[in-house]
Amino acid sequence: MAFIPKDKITDIQSAADIVEIVSESVLLKKAGKDYKGLCPFHTEKTPSFTVSPEKQIFHCFGCGTGGNVFSFLMKQEGVSFPEAAKTLARRYGIEIPTQTMPPEERQRMDERENLFAVNRQAADFFHHSLLNSPAGEKAMTYLKKRGMTKETVDAFHIGYDSGWDNFTNYCLQKEISRELAEKAGLIGSKNGRFYDRFWDRIIFPIFDVGMRVIGFGGRVTDNSNPKRPKYYNSPETPLYNKSRSLYGLHRAKQKCRQSGIAYLTEGYVDVLSLYQHGIENAVATLGTAITPEHVRLLKGYVREVILVYDSDEAGIRAAQRSIGTFRKENMDVRILVLPSGYDPDAYLFEFGPESFTDAAEGALSAMSFLLDAAIKKHGLSVEGKIRILSEMKGSLASVHDSVARSLYIKDFADRIHVDESAVLEQVREVIFENKKKGLSRQHYPPKQLSDGPLSSPALRIEQQITSMMLQFPEILTEIHHRNLIEDFENETLKSVCQTILKHNNGSDGRVSELIGLMDDKKKRDMATSLAMKEDAWTREGCLSLIAQFESIRNRRKTAFLVQKMGAADDHEEMLSIGNEFQREKEIQAGIRQ
Repeated sequence: MAFIPKDKITDIQSAADIVEIVSESVLLKKAGKDYKGLCPFHTEKTPSFTVSPEKQIFHCFGCGTGGNVFSFLMKQEGVSFPEAAKTLARRYGIEIPTQTMPPEERQRMDERENLFAVNRQAADFFHHSLLNSPAGEKAMTYLKKRGMTKETVDAFHIGYDSGWDNFTNYCLQKEISRELAEKAGLIGSKNGRFYDRFWDRIIFPIFDVGMRVIGFGGRVTDNSNPKRPKYYNSPETPLYNKSRSLYGLHRAKQKCRQSGIAYLTEGYVDVLSLYQHGIENAVATLGTAITPEHVRLLKGYVREVILVYDSDEAGIRAAQRSIGTFRKENMDVRILVLPSGYDPDAYLFEFGPESFTDAAEGALSAMSFLLDAAIKKHGLSVEGKIRILSEMKGSLASVHDSVARSLYIKDFADRIHVDESAVLEQVREVIFENKKKGLSRQHYPPKQLSDGPLSSPALRIEQQITSMMLQFPEILTEIHHRNLIEDFENETLKSVCQTILKHNNGSDGRVSELIGLMDDKKKRDMATSLAMKEDAWTREGCLSLIAQFESIRNRRKTAFLVQKMGAADDHEEMLSIGNEFQREKEIQAGIRQ
């Protein structure tokens, strides 16, 4: 971070509000003077992710991750410090000079900016082609036939690319590098010739939550050519990752937060249909199955997801696969099963939004959906019931709440008319096997603060002193005068404290700035954990803690010298150690005075 001027970093930290930034991807609730939410970086059901507006830092007490507003963006978006700083600077109108950046870092940042720019130009070009070119009339006719209005087309910036090389030629006219357009996934090359990847397709720009175009999806206007896939998405690029992106989230996020519910569909058109029928809290995956990253992304906006997949066999299988991912991420999910032959788009246009929301009210729980699907698949013959139990026992065993599991088992036994104790026995066998494999519960490993062998009392007091230094900087002069930190045994805590002493003058150093100076993740996580502690420090309390540490240190030194004296081989060595022992006693006496 040295190549970004320190005064610019300070300006960004002063302007940025960590609660505002974190709230864009984590659903936060007020908890005293702090805010809490579900951690976006690991699986949890009980919120342990804490944001302090006063200290401008965050810390997860579950996985141990912590830092300031820069480190949050770096981890959440997978970007470097300069990229995070530039994102925040742009947001708050602060200019960052780039001439002092290392060439490779400046090149990477410039490339991302250029990719965003060419994506935006492409989205505008395709949208203009749809609305204004003669060829666009065919695509617009198709959209109108599907019930799309001009307002929906504009809201999602839908476009059309009619020709084999229309956008390629546009790049030549606008002096856009074809290599850059190819890296953005907009054009391809074959035998030395460039061509439009999305030719003769209706184009759906894919936005991130910051309203920037990161990729595109395309759909053919008819299915007459079996060699052409119906849907086609951008390839993976430095901006676009389909496993971390959801179509329509940029439009849906506000309604998702208000309702606490998101409808998750399989395609763009379903999202558009829901949107224009007034159901704006809908998103879609982008040609891939639900991933843990998708679920964690949604957890930042909603408490529950309703899967709205097609009612055909493929849609049922997709829903079944998705349930496991939601369960592993401790996210509530229900499944809306539409009548046979209907996808969300067709259902909405035939029956209307009220009927859809009524049906959504009765969406099945994951367990009910799985059981219904198993009964439909195997039937209720004796052999069918055996197969159903074999298929369902793993799902029943994965319910960790014993009361909920007991209720599910009872309902399951009643539904397929078998003895409850028989089901319970099968489920217990699975639980036992999972325990043997260490799979029964998904606990995050506890964060280890110790760097090596260190007694608990010594570790605790070193942690307390570090926390005190972060929260009561008025004591730093005393810490420095007594040279206290040099006697720390925990190397990470020692390094954290040395950073505090080096960069804080004891009066106006901000915790978030100090943490920003710690480029080592272990130190940063430890510092944020200790800074989050709610201790009411006074000078008297600080001095008492210092005296306690010095007493432990002195006893440790005295014990070491006694042990050393006992191991001495000759009189001269014993005399030397004895003199050292006496000097130490005098030093300790001087400190006490």
